[in-house]
Amino acid sequence: MDQTYQSISVELTDGVLTVTLLGPGKGNAMGPEFWEEMPKAMDAINRMPDVRCVIFRGSGDHFSYGLNVQTMMPLLGTMTTGTVLAHQRVDLMAQIRQMQAGFQKMHESPKPVIAAVHGWCIGGGVNMIAAADIRLCSRDAKFSLREAKLAITPDIGGLQFLPPVIGQGFTREMAFTGADYDAAFAERIGLVNHVYDTPDALFEAAIKLARQIADNPASAVQGAKKVLNYSLNKSIEDGLQYVAVWNSSQLQSHDFSEAMQATMEKRKAEFNKKTNRGY
Repeated sequence: MDQTYQSISVELTDGVLTVTLLGPGKGNAMGPEFWEEMPKAMDAINRMPDVRCVIFRGSGDHFSYGLNVQTMMPLLGTMTTGTVLAHQRVDLMAQIRQMQAGFQKMHESPKPVIAAVHGWCIGGGVNMIAAADIRLCSRDAKFSLREAKLAITPDIGGLQFLPPVIGQGFTREMAFTGADYDAAFAERIGLVNHVYDTPDALFEAAIKLARQIADNPASAVQGAKKVLNYSLNKSIEDGLQYVAVWNSSQLQSHDFSEAMQATMEKRKAEFNKKTNRGY
């Protein structure tokens, strides 16, 4: 990536891009720089032909404390007293939509995304990982959709992305209570796929899983993500029709021919490792 960011760092190794949240502070709180840079970063990632899987993780001891209330208060109008004018409401809505854009782009990205969570994952952090495809955590991880305690509604994607992952009941419990939940709870409700003993074991496992994904042809992996996303709010029949159309073109790909040939010849397939869209 040619761009330099303040709120994240990026490292690409053989098709796996690791994106690390950088603070400020020990909890990687999400301030103005993060909300400005996240949509731009996702646009850049989506254009990178060498990226076949993305890992998001936090720096230091935590994934993220979520919204940096102190630095975001002026932008969100929380210092305003008295009557709120119409143009102020319009400006606030535009700011919220800007903040939503990064996580929406993550959810819609053709690249598979893994969230590796250690330490605290609060508010905006939970909204963020809900937009990922796969979530892993270490045993010290704690999750909280804490907006209710701040007298606001989660508005950055969590209420949209979480129900298909953990169901309406657990989403409503987390959103209504604003309580803290541990790794065992997260694993039990399906918020995370796997729990690891230490952060180091977590990050190692995340890279290993990303490597397994990246070694597959991008057309197949990205196709699966596209079909799954399409099917979220469609009938089974609509989903079946969509994947039939999708695969009718995919079966003509070089990667499919190579996979079939390699199977017959009992060798490892050599897929196209550099593709922007994978199809």
